[in-house]
Amino acid sequence: MRNIDSFATRKADVRPGLRARRETGAARAAFVAMAMVVTGATGAGADSFALTSPDIGQGARIADEQVYDRGDCKGGNVSPALAWSGAPAATRSFAVSMFDPGAPSLFSRAKTLVAGLFRANASAAGFWHWWVVDIPADVMSLPKGAGSGAGLPSGAAQGRTTFGATAYGGPCPPLGPPHHYEITVYALDVARLDVDPATPPAAIGAAVNQHTLAKASITGVWGR
Repeated sequence: MRNIDSFATRKADVRPGLRARRETGAARAAFVAMAMVVTGATGAGADSFALTSPDIGQGARIADEQVYDRGDCKGGNVSPALAWSGAPAATRSFAVSMFDPGAPSLFSRAKTLVAGLFRANASAAGFWHWWVVDIPADVMSLPKGAGSGAGLPSGAAQGRTTFGATAYGGPCPPLGPPHHYEITVYALDVARLDVDPATPPAAIGAAVNQHTLAKASITGVWGR
C-alpha cells in the first residue's frame, strides 16, 4: 500500500490522500460529538447540576399521560413538568431533550410508509422524542404540557423530533421489552443555537454537545 507520508510520493498523489483523511476526520468528529450527547459526557459543574420531575421518577414506569397518542399508543401525549438547579455560573441558556437509545429495533422491523417518514428524521441510533432549545438562563423549569407549545418560556423553541414534528411526542415503542427514555437538561455556554424547525434532531444534538457545560438526566421506562 502506498505510504502518503513518504517523500517519494508525488504531490499530485498526496493531495487526494490528505483530502480523504480530512473528510474522514470530519465525519469521525461528527460521530464522536453525537456519541457524547447520547452517552452522557459532561463538563465542569455536572456534579451539582440536578433535574427533577413530579411526573417521572428515576427508573419508574412512565405514566400513560406522557405516552404518545397516535396509532396503537393511546396516551395523553403530555410532556412532563421539569425543574433543574445547580447550573454552572457561566450558563447562558438551557436545552431539554427526551431520547430513547434502544429504539433502532423499531426501524429494523418497520417497512411501512410511516416508518419511512421516521427514518428521514432519524439519527444513527435511537429515537428523539423531544427537543426544546434557547431556554433563557434565568428559567429553571418547564411546566407540564409545555411540549404542546403552550407554556414555553419566552424565546424558547421546540426542535424537530424523529416523529418529524416540532413538539413533544411520548413513548410508543414496538411490542417487547420496556424501553428507557432519557430526559436531559443541558446547560449551554451560548444564548441561542443555530438551529431551526428543519434541523434534524441528531444535528440539534450535535450542536447542543458543542456548547454543553453540564447536564442532568432522569430516565423513565415504558413498554407494552
